Amino acid sequence: MPEYVWVGLTKRKEEKNGEIEAPDEAAVRIQLRRQGIRPVSIKKKPKDLLENVPFFKEKVKEKDVVIFARQFATMINAGLPIIQCLDLLSEEEPNKTFKKIVQTIKDDIEGGISLSEAVAKYPEVFDDLFVNLVAAGEAGGILDVILNRLSSYMEKAMKLKSKVKGAMTYPASVLVISIGVVVLLLYKVVPVFVDMFSGMGSALPGPTQLLVNASEFVQSYILYMAVAAGFLIFLFKKYYKTERGELQVDSLILKAPVFGDLLKKVAVAKFSRTLSTMISSGVPILDGLEIVSKTAGNKVVENSLMATRKSISEGKTIAEPLAATGIFPSMVVSMIGVGENTGALDAMLAKIADFYDDEVDAAVDALTSLLEPFMMVFLGGIVGGMLIALYLPIFSMAGAVG
Repeated sequence: MPEYVWVGLTKRKEEKNGEIEAPDEAAVRIQLRRQGIRPVSIKKKPKDLLENVPFFKEKVKEKDVVIFARQFATMINAGLPIIQCLDLLSEEEPNKTFKKIVQTIKDDIEGGISLSEAVAKYPEVFDDLFVNLVAAGEAGGILDVILNRLSSYMEKAMKLKSKVKGAMTYPASVLVISIGVVVLLLYKVVPVFVDMFSGMGSALPGPTQLLVNASEFVQSYILYMAVAAGFLIFLFKKYYKTERGELQVDSLILKAPVFGDLLKKVAVAKFSRTLSTMISSGVPILDGLEIVSKTAGNKVVENSLMATRKSISEGKTIAEPLAATGIFPSMVVSMIGVGENTGALDAMLAKIADFYDDEVDAAVDALTSLLEPFMMVFLGGIVGGMLIALYLPIFSMAGAVG
């Protein structure tokens, strides 16, 4: 549908402007008059040649969806019709990609489909959790409550994700810097010393000779090394996309020292928070477990939750199969069992999620305090060792002269 850029006057003679998607100019005039605006100028917006190229499209971030859900809930709670809410939200949305999506959702609802069906058309923006909770909110007539719960859940999930990213970013960045420094020294600095050593007329010390050999290797094969590294990354990504590869890599990640324990805590927190939100919103537990497994982010956890779902469908309690997975601690399983028996599973899961959010905080702080000195020593040791190896011949020559 084409877009039109318009300029108009309100009843108070105030000038306003904006953009509207409509089949033709007449439809734009009708829409503006409904809003109490007298059109002065209406022009067809020229097409952006790059707007349909995925690389140049503005991405919809999780934060955009959180703000959308929070504002949508407030408007519905204030008594505004859904169509009007979506119209206002699309006008105020700064993200162009998301703006078009919201406008299309509004058009689809005007065409007669439900809100959950309309948002389900955009799985890259609204995941299964969002779609199913919106459907539950529509069915129960509590859409504003559900949207508020969704936005709160997403805010906490984003906070949890940022903590884990922060914990992983530091060691990864130090490792990349270390590799960069070593390659730079071998490629640019060591050859300068080699020219200086060539006039000494004596054999170089072992560490220095090793460094010189490494420098010569890097200078000769640096392009091949870069190509090989890129090819290995490509092969790893391709392997990880297979079911077997994803399962093996995710299993190794959970077994990794220090990081594995942190990621298990993150998995428990995410599982508890998501399932609690779904159960409290009226989603059946079997549907909830299926959605939670898809959003787990780890194939091992996903398979464990699907096995749990199968056991529940055969008549078992949720606590029994969860204990058999080996991922969930006994304390978590016991608390879930108590929640099942008392009929307050959603409240118990929320308490578990809060507890493990704090556990993740403590684990990230401990990991950061442990890694900081280790990484500094690691980086300093590499650079310092290379510098000592470079200066050994100079010290030897100074000793000989003395």
